[in-house]
Amino acid sequence: QVQLVESGGGLVQAGGSLRLSCEASGRTFSSVNMGWFRQAPGKEREFVAAISNRGYNTYYTESVKGRFTISRDNTKNTVYLQMNSLKPEDTAVYYCAASGRSLATLRSISAYASWGQGTQVTVSS
Repeated sequence: QVQLVESGGGLVQAGGSLRLSCEASGRTFSSVNMGWFRQAPGKEREFVAAISNRGYNTYYTESVKGRFTISRDNTKNTVYLQMNSLKPEDTAVYYCAASGRSLATLRSISAYASWGQGTQVTVSS
């Protein structure tokens, strides 16, 4: 399994930006698809974005399209989530995850076998 460690969360005002990073251990990073999920207090964990193993395909939930960008650097075993124009409703713990499943499944939590510990993002109004 891939070990994942997120960083980059914090407190930001509405309209601001943050970049989350997720560093993976192991030599198999370039063979796995990666995703970002988030979980707000009292809510279920939800899909945010995903990227294929080589970075050719990206996917987003509708509410973040045009504001968030997922990318990866396989030479650094790292996946990123650039978050712009942040809104208070983006407040959540953000998790990165690794999947060996097909691209069609990447919006589903069950497609991911490895998860990071999460990083808190708080957007104040």
